Amino acid sequence: DNVNHPSHYNNGDIEVIDYIEDKLGKEGYEAFCIGNVIKYISRYRHKNGVEDLKKAKTYLEWAIEVCE
Repeated sequence: DNVNHPSHYNNGDIEVIDYIEDKLGKEGYEAFCIGNVIKYISRYRHKNGVEDLKKAKTYLEWAIEVCE
């Protein structure tokens, strides 16, 4: 699944996003997610279209989870 669990981020014992969350802490991870939302929304028309919108949605959902 190129949106939620890309294979190139799952090569070890822990998924890269989980490592990032652990290392950045709550506020840093939230900021990381929001930054990625901005990135994917900004480029979707010029790069991967709907796939980038889906990635933005995933990062937004993760940011919401952190805030709840």
